[in-house]
Amino acid sequence: MSAKRFLVVAMAALVSVSALAADAQKSTTKAKKDDSEGAAKAAKATAAAESKDEEKAPRLTIVEPVKDYGTVPKGDKLEWAFLVKNTGDADLQIIAAKPGCGCTVADFDKVIKPGATGKVTAHVDTTAFAGPIAKSVSLETNDPNTPTAQLTIHAIVKPYVEAYPAGFLRFNLLQGDADSQTVTIYSEEDDPFEIKSIEVPGEYVKATFAKIEKKEDLAPNVGKAGQNQYKINVTVGGPDAKIGPLAEKIRIITNSKHQPEYPISISGVVRPTFRVDPVGVNFGEVAPSDSAATRSILLRSNDTKTPEKFMVTKAESSLPGVLASVKPAANKGEYEVTLQLAKDSKPGDLDGTVKIFTSDKINPVVTVPVKGTVKALAAAASKGSK
Repeated sequence: MSAKRFLVVAMAALVSVSALAADAQKSTTKAKKDDSEGAAKAAKATAAAESKDEEKAPRLTIVEPVKDYGTVPKGDKLEWAFLVKNTGDADLQIIAAKPGCGCTVADFDKVIKPGATGKVTAHVDTTAFAGPIAKSVSLETNDPNTPTAQLTIHAIVKPYVEAYPAGFLRFNLLQGDADSQTVTIYSEEDDPFEIKSIEVPGEYVKATFAKIEKKEDLAPNVGKAGQNQYKINVTVGGPDAKIGPLAEKIRIITNSKHQPEYPISISGVVRPTFRVDPVGVNFGEVAPSDSAATRSILLRSNDTKTPEKFMVTKAESSLPGVLASVKPAANKGEYEVTLQLAKDSKPGDLDGTVKIFTSDKINPVVTVPVKGTVKALAAAASKGSK
């Protein structure tokens, strides 16, 4: 092969190799570019998906946040189920439903699915109200835009049957005593008002009723003009009344079509006729010659009007080594019972009682326990010399 021909072949080969190298570089660059674009697209798709997930949230929508009942008779039990929609695309959680004063929440749906509707049921007892009322329930939810919301029941409570001067009576009694109070019952009904009966809670509460016939005895400026009024006489106490607080209700049954029952609340206290202080005596470990060998019991009348009616007549000890005596104290209706160890009390334990006799008709005799230990005189003297 001539040198010229060889040179031409070599140059052709070099051009071919260069072309192949260029093509390979282009392919590599294109592959890298494609990979980079694919990764970018994948990252963008992932970010979009994550962003879409982040956008999912519940949405609280209350169909009717306020329920207005208008005018209702006093004593009506109002109940309303508020409808709560979830217009979002995640579960709506009602974390809490907190009622305000005078309102209670019966139940509520804790989780409401997207597109679903739940309920929050509220109760209002109008027995203790009169006039316009607004009772609310506060909701706490996981809606990021509406974490709290309020539901409200509105009404105008009208008493069709009412008491003058008030629908409650308070008594402060001594055990065994009885007291009477009266109230007037009137009505706003159009039809002639009547009381049918009265239901009392126990033997120590008595009640009677009578229609007021004289115009001058009617309660002024209450009830519908020309309507009947009734006088209710309530007596509380007597031997069946137990010591302690009073918390009772009288139920008045009427012909009212709006308010057939009317309650009268009775409160107060029944107190013991007298007090004993202390209710038990303990001498501890004592010798007859010690100053601690004397103990006192004070009895006081609880009758603030006539305390002098209460008297203590005598005291008797069941223990031969304990002497009991009675004397009037500084105030009317107060007496002091003194217990004294006799000088010749025998050593040993004391375990007995002292009976105190009074003029009280309910508790004429009071028994007070007495305990202690009497030391021997020699032992007491020896202990004292040390």
